[in-house]
Amino acid sequence: LPLPLKKPKTQEAEEGSSVIFEAETEKPDAKVKWQCNSKDIASDSKYIIAADGNKHSLTIKAITKEDASVYAVIAGGSKVKFELKVVSQPAEDPADGKPEEASSQPAVAPVQEETPAPAQAGDAHPPDTRQDLTGLFTEKPQSGEVTVGENITFVAKVNAESLLKKPTVKWFKGKWMDLASKSGKHLQLKETYDRNTKVYTFEMHIIAAKANFAGGYRCEVSSKDKFDSCNFDLTVHEARAPEGLDIRAAFRRTSTDGNDDSGELDFSTLLKKRTVQVHTETDVDVWNILSQAPPSEYEKIAFQYGITDLRGMLKRLKKMKKEEKKSEAFLKKLDPAYQVSKGHKIKLAVEVANSDIEVKWLKNGQEIQPTGRYIFESVGNMRYLTINHCSLADDAAYSCKVGDEKCTTELFVKEPPILIVKNLEDQMVMKGERVELECEVSEEGANVKWEKDGVELTRDESFKYRFKKDGCKHVLIINEATKEDCGHYKVKTNGGESMAEVLVQEKELEVYQSIADLTVKAKDQAVFKCEVSDENVRGTWYKNGVEVKPDARVNITHIGRIHKLTIDDVKPEDEGDYTFVPDGYAFNLSAKLNFLEVKIDYVPRQDPPKIHLDCLGRTAESTIVVVAGNKLRLDVPITGDPAPTVIWTKGEKVVTEGDGRVHVETTKGHCVFTIECAERQDEGIYSVVVRNPAGEDTADIHVKVVDVPDPPMAPTILSVGEDSCVVQWEPPLFDGGQPIIGYVLERKKLKSYRWMRLNFDPYPETTYEAKRMIEGVPYEMRVYAVNSIGMSRHSPASQPFVPIAPTSEPLGLCVDDVSDTSITLKWRRPERIGSADLEGYGIEYCKEGTDEWIPAMEGLTERTSMVIKGLTTGDKLQFRVRAYNMAGPSAPATLAQPITIREIMQRPKIWLPRNLRQTLIKKVGDTMNIVIPFQGKPRPKVTWSKDGEPLDPTLASVRNSEVDTILFIRKTERKHSGKYELQVQIENVEDKAAVTLQVVDLPGPPEALKIVDTWGFNVALEWKPPKDNGNCEITGYTIQKADKKTMEWYTVHDQYRRTHCVVSNLIMGNEYVFRVFSINLVGLSPEPYCTKDSVYIQKTGIIYKPPSYKDHDFTEAPKFTRPLVDRSVIAGYNATLSCAVRGIPKPKVTWYKNKMDISNEAKYRTISKQGVLTLEIRKPCPFDGGVYTCKAVNDSGEDIVECKLEVRPTHQIIKEKYINIF
Repeated sequence: LPLPLKKPKTQEAEEGSSVIFEAETEKPDAKVKWQCNSKDIASDSKYIIAADGNKHSLTIKAITKEDASVYAVIAGGSKVKFELKVVSQPAEDPADGKPEEASSQPAVAPVQEETPAPAQAGDAHPPDTRQDLTGLFTEKPQSGEVTVGENITFVAKVNAESLLKKPTVKWFKGKWMDLASKSGKHLQLKETYDRNTKVYTFEMHIIAAKANFAGGYRCEVSSKDKFDSCNFDLTVHEARAPEGLDIRAAFRRTSTDGNDDSGELDFSTLLKKRTVQVHTETDVDVWNILSQAPPSEYEKIAFQYGITDLRGMLKRLKKMKKEEKKSEAFLKKLDPAYQVSKGHKIKLAVEVANSDIEVKWLKNGQEIQPTGRYIFESVGNMRYLTINHCSLADDAAYSCKVGDEKCTTELFVKEPPILIVKNLEDQMVMKGERVELECEVSEEGANVKWEKDGVELTRDESFKYRFKKDGCKHVLIINEATKEDCGHYKVKTNGGESMAEVLVQEKELEVYQSIADLTVKAKDQAVFKCEVSDENVRGTWYKNGVEVKPDARVNITHIGRIHKLTIDDVKPEDEGDYTFVPDGYAFNLSAKLNFLEVKIDYVPRQDPPKIHLDCLGRTAESTIVVVAGNKLRLDVPITGDPAPTVIWTKGEKVVTEGDGRVHVETTKGHCVFTIECAERQDEGIYSVVVRNPAGEDTADIHVKVVDVPDPPMAPTILSVGEDSCVVQWEPPLFDGGQPIIGYVLERKKLKSYRWMRLNFDPYPETTYEAKRMIEGVPYEMRVYAVNSIGMSRHSPASQPFVPIAPTSEPLGLCVDDVSDTSITLKWRRPERIGSADLEGYGIEYCKEGTDEWIPAMEGLTERTSMVIKGLTTGDKLQFRVRAYNMAGPSAPATLAQPITIREIMQRPKIWLPRNLRQTLIKKVGDTMNIVIPFQGKPRPKVTWSKDGEPLDPTLASVRNSEVDTILFIRKTERKHSGKYELQVQIENVEDKAAVTLQVVDLPGPPEALKIVDTWGFNVALEWKPPKDNGNCEITGYTIQKADKKTMEWYTVHDQYRRTHCVVSNLIMGNEYVFRVFSINLVGLSPEPYCTKDSVYIQKTGIIYKPPSYKDHDFTEAPKFTRPLVDRSVIAGYNATLSCAVRGIPKPKVTWYKNKMDISNEAKYRTISKQGVLTLEIRKPCPFDGGVYTCKAVNDSGEDIVECKLEVRPTHQIIKEKYINIF
């Protein structure tokens, strides 16, 4: 793809100017498109698009505010976005004018607060010293200043269009303090998401700032393996008291009603059963006294010096700004923070006032001595500290000290991404064995994260998983693996990841050496011996099905993996079938003990030789089977007088003593034939001939050597799938003398050294489907042949192959339009793409009744729609679309029935938007612009009416097109309210829809406000609803009170729904008036209704003795005031279940799914706010459906509500949509 070598950058320009965006591509003939808000831009008088070789430019002339938007350049399959920011031209300073005077001037003019002079641009916004890691921020938080008690907001924006996962933002103060745990009264963190621009906005609100809020802050954003951060500062100024402030005059009570006590000091709120003490005013500095006094003395000082508005005095005192002490030693200090990559160098610089003064550099409070890594420089007034080859140990706080003054900064050392050098390898182990998954990373001491099937692994209490670090090597150890440990294990770093599969099989006992048949004679020793794979396995010996017990002649031993049964002084009754059965395994090993009876006949001296091979009636010719590699010993009894000579032959060749592996021995009464380590060529018929002068005897013995089979030929891969392959092989040329009972297959990753067995039981066929592979990873296969003797050597490895499946079929194939010679098809991308990229789509059609599919175009198209032209009118055609990738074409997506190529009539249908199906509410003066799409062919007739009458053109404007109609009202009024009906008609077929418009306005004031009763410090008020409710429901009232001396209004009740109330906590000795505002959906009524009379709170001299009341029991059992509601949601979109509960004390809430507690599961998030309980289910799937229960419990009882949740898959929604369309 012609990816841009030079990407356009975001620019800022003034209104009326021009701006140029430039881009470069790899290929000079690449096709480039420019877009604004995802819409293509064409060259005209506004936009100029130019191309010169591989250089492309977009020029925008006469920029206006509307041009500020998101632009994009598209080259091939690459798309790069950038922004244009438009700033207004600086306006001329307005002429000086006198501000309008307030309607009521206070008796004592308030003292204006001094505002600090604006700092220089460099001080207000220090440069961001942190380097961009991935450039996730589209807008970074900027440094700011605030006065104590005021609010400030920091904003960060992240464009999530290229992110695979929702970004996570963390706010820090200083180096480590995470502000997420500090949210509350003074700090609020907010997050919003714009679906149109796909931009996340993160805000940090600091409310009523305090002096200790000042300092350096950091904002970090991360999404999977991407990360970015930004530093900014907050400066908090304290309010400063102006010189000559008469604090007593500023906090005197004032009045505008002309009473004689206007301007006098009012101590009524401070007197408590005491007579007024008159003090003569002296010329003292009250502010100086307050600034030096502790807070506990403020009330006493306020009373002594006549400050009656104590609350106002405290607010002003809090806003006073301390005069900051200007640094005398430094002209320019260190920035709040610096960032450097590991292994790079950084230079810290300060500017001092005295060029001859010496400075000290400190690291975490300890003085730094100059070395090869730390270099001090002094150039004029500048002092530099250079740190070479920065490491993690250099991540610290650095200070520059001049005398008693110093400035401090934070240095952050950024680590490079940790790469995985050696990947994990697949493993197959037996149950109970130890598993070690090992990987190697690029740097020592790196942090890695282990996951099993997507769940992070930790050191649990049972110590099942152990994590080991050895330099760059990281090992995950599983002791005594079980079947539950099967799965995909993944190791992650901030720069990569690696995955391997672990398979755990039940232990299978292997027989290394089986017991063999024995033929012994009387008084000899018989030894049955076998060897198994597990030395801990015990077993039992049986003779003819009866357990063998050890005695004086019978000895049973078990040493390591070898089990022996020894029978001394063999007797005829010892003959029989002997079996060894391992404990816990369903198989056995069997052999026969043959007793050789030697018959001695007393004959004369001339006795012809005789070979005695007759064992219980057996013939002389015998077949002896020996396993290759084992020892064969034939002990043949012979007789004859004189002693005969023995000759062993194989075929025509005579076997003599000492002949390699074959040995022949002759003793008195016996001849012994021995083959050491029998081989395949030792198989054959062996003849033994005994001769003496009296005659000769001959016997033939057939020896059969059986062995493991030869290895099969290299297997062939017939086909591959998404996670599987079909492999085929040929049987081995030699089966080892025993029938092939099956095959064992192994696979491995191409770059790995570990082979994994795919089956433990022999597989009888020569074609096998291997599964559980990872798509996109190259593999190799090999095969073993198995007979009754054992397993062959492995075959040569197959050719490497990569499991890649074709994509799934395209979704939602439908006909968008049909004419007499063309058809327009639309479809969506396949649901499953796989590891290979999608190359494009192929479209074919065939005539009804034929099997010939004709391509509709040459090659493939990347678009998900196509217009097929040049068709014959009246033909019935079937269409299909297939997606192509490296694995080939997918299954075709076809239409349900053939399409006739002919212009069709479409019934008129109105697609009323969902938001217009409810009453549309607009405020008076708002603009109303509603767009209603419809369909129909030929173009239908559109008619609008209001309340059953034709729509007056002077009342609203209507614009119609072929696919929609627009109803537009530039400035809504109350008379525009009503029911608007839309009718679309084609001949005698029509469709109708209605839109209800409600234009609302501010309400009128309430009626007949009067004072009903007065008692103590309380006043009862009553009024009537307003005559004009503003065309919407009255939602409440705002009640205010005012002291007639000051006429300053204070809100007593807000959003009060009743038409009568009680105003309490009035001050004795003051006279009050009241007023009430109406509230509806638009807001407060423009004018309040005031009481005609005032109320004077009498001073009482009696001592109030409150009656004793029995404490009320406020405890209440939990009760759900709002139950859960059954819901049906779409898979993949977050869903919430909400209910409301009340109860005292606050009940404990537990959520259940199908009666299973889900409170601690990461998929679910529970929220409880003001009694409203919410369960959020993140991206549910059909398996998340079921019965959800919410249970609330406190000491007084419990309550339960439940609901049913249905999760519908996405394809079902799409299917229902297209069924409704057609």
